[in-house]
Amino acid sequence: MVDDVERYPLTGRFLMGRSRHALGEHEKDILERSIGEVATYDRQHCILARGQLADRSTMLIDGFILRTIVENGRRYVVGIQVPGDFVDLHAYALKRLDHDVVTLGPTKVGFVPHERIGQIHEAVPHLSRLMWFSTLLDAAIHRQWTLKLEQLKASRRVAHRIAEIWKRLEMVGLARPSGFRSPLTQTDLADMCGTTPIHMNRALSELRRDDVAEFRRGLVIVRDRAKLENAGDFDPAYLYGDGPLKIEHELDGVA
Repeated sequence: MVDDVERYPLTGRFLMGRSRHALGEHEKDILERSIGEVATYDRQHCILARGQLADRSTMLIDGFILRTIVENGRRYVVGIQVPGDFVDLHAYALKRLDHDVVTLGPTKVGFVPHERIGQIHEAVPHLSRLMWFSTLLDAAIHRQWTLKLEQLKASRRVAHRIAEIWKRLEMVGLARPSGFRSPLTQTDLADMCGTTPIHMNRALSELRRDDVAEFRRGLVIVRDRAKLENAGDFDPAYLYGDGPLKIEHELDGVA
């Protein structure tokens, strides 16, 4: 898969670790050429605001993107995207999103005009189906976040989020053996886990004390992955990589 990243520098991580094997070389070429504009941001930037009319969708090339909702003066992080994610592909159908799409730290993105997406739907139905599959992955992740928000206390919620982000980065070849680095802050984690920065500080202290994980200015250090995943009740099956939901050849050549 390293070769794919070199050959397709803008879209080479799309569906990596999941069903990228179902993409033909011609489809990979089409997807790479569909990027109409590339943009880089050094700091937080709202790519698409809630209610803004969308005429393009975003491929995340490098960095991180958050989905956020601000309500009653408080921000909620309802999703995080990693490189290879087609962040707001669903904006092609919805045209206006119910949340903001915001970069987190240094970020590089590619924009695909909705006109181009429409052409792919018409002319390359198999690629269109795999693009749809990628959007459904976001929905599966969102369901799991909702479930764990109800089931777990704050320290275990953040353990789940850390385990998930680590696994997703690993799937696209960007994780470290003992964790990962990101621009995430304690406030971001608090907004992601439905708690306050003060409670998040306590939750992270608990994880550090129990030697589950350590969070240092965005650097996550894990010495025992099984312990982390157990603390977060994390089963990666919903990410559709390895496990009972893994896609083998079910999507190969299927329109």
